[in-house]
Amino acid sequence: MSESTTDTAGLTHQYSTQVAADFETNLKEQERLSGDIAALQEQLAALQHDHSVLVNIQQALGVTQTTKEPTPSTETATVPSPRQKAKSAPRSKQATRKSTAAQEGTTAKKSTAKSETKAAQPTLVGLIRSHLSEQDEPRSAAEISAALGQAHPERDIKTKVVRVTLEGLVARSQAQRTKQGSSVFYTAPETETTPPAEAQSEDTNS
Repeated sequence: MSESTTDTAGLTHQYSTQVAADFETNLKEQERLSGDIAALQEQLAALQHDHSVLVNIQQALGVTQTTKEPTPSTETATVPSPRQKAKSAPRSKQATRKSTAAQEGTTAKKSTAKSETKAAQPTLVGLIRSHLSEQDEPRSAAEISAALGQAHPERDIKTKVVRVTLEGLVARSQAQRTKQGSSVFYTAPETETTPPAEAQSEDTNS
């Protein structure tokens, strides 16, 4: 009886450790995919914003003029006698159209300038990578999110999103993860720091 109980206890311990390892692997994979999804959603939002701006510019420049220009030709063809009055009236309309088109053009330029400034802003992945490259010591996700929040107060940077993005960078070998007890810290990959050191050693030897 004692041997059977020890065997079942050993099997139970083996299965529990295997299940715990699979559970941790599943969570890490979910965090990595969530980071990729968050980065893609941010890029999609920027592209959708640019698309709406371009549609407004097209409507301001070309769509209103092309739809309204063929109407005066039909009116002049149907009414042959008062052609001079018909010509004088569309001139005032064309002047108003030009003024409104100029105003819409200025507003469109302002909107494009705003969209360019938003597009010029780096993504969260770029901010995290540059921050890690500037640090000499490992940093936790909370420390990185706090530093980025102070540097970019206009952006809503959350610790959970930063942690998921860091796990995605680790999965793509663009960052390194180390554990100190129960805490997890992140650093820039060694490939970014080792080549300059080798180059300096070669210069000194030469």
